[in-house]
Order: sequence, then structure tokens, then C-alpha cells
Amino acid sequence: MGEAFLTVAERAQADFEVKGSEFIGHVAPADSVAAAEAFASEVREAYADATHNVPAYRVPTGDGGMLREWSSDDGEPTGSAGNPALNVLVQRDLRNVVAVVTRYYGGVNLGVGGLARAYARGVSDAVAAAGVVEERPHERFVATVDYDDSGTVRGILESAGVEFDATYEARASFEVRVPVEDGAGLRDRLRSATGGRVELS
Repeated sequence: MGEAFLTVAERAQADFEVKGSEFIGHVAPADSVAAAEAFASEVREAYADATHNVPAYRVPTGDGGMLREWSSDDGEPTGSAGNPALNVLVQRDLRNVVAVVTRYYGGVNLGVGGLARAYARGVSDAVAAAGVVEERPHERFVATVDYDDSGTVRGILESAGVEFDATYEARASFEVRVPVEDGAGLRDRLRSATGGRVELS
């Protein structure tokens, strides 16, 4: 489960024109189907006046490392848009990633081959703009403690170098994002440092 994988470093976009049609490729990291769908919806709303917004993603299902690969032609001829977009992600072995290629029709039909090349380029150019990084699978958990223990917990999380968000309400909560292979050890450290008073969920 803890194997490293390739994904995009950040959100990015790239645009180009083919025979009057404008194409804009968008990519973003996504660690779940819900995150991928949310990004696709965001692009669709931002470019609601476009002729097509073609989505493709490869994200974990949360089921033991299984990947969900999905794409849609969004009204383009079958096989001319979604598959070529997805194939770029597959061929480059990228995962935890979502892409959307926006097209504004320019009045000239590109044919299935021309469309396939343009949609593939949309993803490829956007990936190049984002940059590719090696990432390790992460998990999330929440550690909740009374204020007396909050400094201890914060200190451990900072020394471990993990990402976290702290919320101070009736009690202190830390939402932690940690590489999967380090998660159990970190939870053990938090338990022993707080004498078992930390609540983990």
C-alpha cells in the first residue's frame, strides 16, 4: 500500500488552438473519486459557455489500492475525446490525478483523429505545466485532546514533519495527513505521549 506513485505537482492549465478551435487543458491532483468529480464540476461551471468539457481521471477507490479510471466524451464523437485524454494519464503512469479539456468550437470539424490528438495534447500540455512528482499514499486521521495535551500533540506532529490543521474549540483537534506507512507509528507516539488521553478517529 505504501508504494510511491507519480502524480501532478499542482493544479495547472495550458491552452492552444487547432483550426480555430480553442482547447484548454486543466489538471489537478485528486485523491478520491469525490475530489476528481468536484474538480470536473468546478471546470464545467467556470467554462459553462464552452462547447465541450471532457473529463478524465485515475484515482484510488479506497478499496485496497484499486484505481478507478474514467472518462467521458461530453458530446464529442465516441472515442474521440475521453479515451485519448485518459490514455495520456495511463501511458505516463500518473494516478491520483484528474484532467478536463475544455473546447470552444471554431467552426472547422477536426475529424475523429484530429480531435483525439487535440484532447491528448490538452492533457499532455497541462501535465507538463503542472510538473510531475513522486508521491506516497497518504491517510488522514483526527487527533482530539484537552488543551493541557495540545502543546504535546502539536510538538509531535511538527517534529514528524506531517501536514496538519489545528482547530481550537471546546477541545483541540488536529486533522493530520500522513504517509500510510508512518500512520500507525505516529498514532502510537501520540497515545504514549498523552498517556492514552488522545482520541483518534
